[in-house]
Amino acid sequence: MDDQAWYLRTSKLALALAIIHSKPADKSSREYTEHLARTVSGQESKWRAKVKALEAEVLQLRQKQLLSRICSGSFESGGPSSQLQAQEPRSSENTSTLLEDSGCVLSNDQRTEPSEMTEHSGESCISTPFPPLSIVNRPCAPLEKPLSSHMQFLQHLLGLKTLTESESLKTDLSHFENASSTVSDSVFQLLDGLITFYREPKLPCSSFWIEAVDTLARLIGDRNLSNHILKKCSKKLEEFEKTLLQVILSNNHINRFQVQHYVSQSLVTLGSCSLLRKSIISLLLSEVNSFADDLGAINQVQGNYDVTRYENIFSVFCVLEQLLQKETEEGNASRMGHEDQEIKTFLQKHDETILQLSDAFPLFTFYLWRLGTLLNSVEIGTVK
Repeated sequence: MDDQAWYLRTSKLALALAIIHSKPADKSSREYTEHLARTVSGQESKWRAKVKALEAEVLQLRQKQLLSRICSGSFESGGPSSQLQAQEPRSSENTSTLLEDSGCVLSNDQRTEPSEMTEHSGESCISTPFPPLSIVNRPCAPLEKPLSSHMQFLQHLLGLKTLTESESLKTDLSHFENASSTVSDSVFQLLDGLITFYREPKLPCSSFWIEAVDTLARLIGDRNLSNHILKKCSKKLEEFEKTLLQVILSNNHINRFQVQHYVSQSLVTLGSCSLLRKSIISLLLSEVNSFADDLGAINQVQGNYDVTRYENIFSVFCVLEQLLQKETEEGNASRMGHEDQEIKTFLQKHDETILQLSDAFPLFTFYLWRLGTLLNSVEIGTVK
């Protein structure tokens, strides 16, 4: 017996003897052991909840610190701080307007009156280029509340990046210690909350969730932020995409079409990011290919098919059409082309599937034909 196994057996024996010797007279060893197990388990769950709350608090503090450092221009030496501070001081009205337009929330004590600006114009070389931003507590539903601060932070970050880039400057997160991990951790928490909500979306659906998905798409679409986010969150993003698809396909409630429209819109919003669109299209096409094969097998034996799945697949068609049109409009057809296996599979079987299923499933084959037309236009664009 190796040392580790011996130590484990000895520890178990010592624990059993300690429980037997310390048990109350009115309880058996088994009852006392179960009581101790429940006590320890309850304490462990409380400590886990406390650790989770503290981790969330630490992340929020990191978010505030990062926003504050970006606003104050506290870059490392050699960064764009000097360029920001050397600019002519803009009026507080213009500054406030730009920050509000960027999605950042300013409290009253963060605004600067024009008279104050004039008084301190001589100190412009040492003043901060932007007023500090805070993450405020907006009124929101219980499920939205844990995610509200993360979404506000990410929206502030995008707003500040847009503002600095409009001044021909770049906000390079590499200048900040742990900045990229703060962003990716915030995105990870946001994705966690989105997955939890979309697994069982409740009506009426709040605009908060579409706004959160839009923020996510814009973050990943940012060339400076996407690498940091995808390194940590790629698997979580894939899980989120699959969750949205499964909600569309598996929902059999009588009022599911309202939920499906909402979830479909979320998928389209997520697909507005060109970096995510290809994977979403491939995922949806995989489901269409699989369902077409299932219908073909059912049609041959004149068997029964899943009516709910059949009805729900049309929502998938609608999302696919919107994403493919977006891909063509942006001139990204060459990036899809021949290398995507799901597109290859679909086009290879397209004509045969339509001929085989057109009598039994005319509406399904009509949508297949529409989708084939769009994909063929992508292929033609690739060849050109």
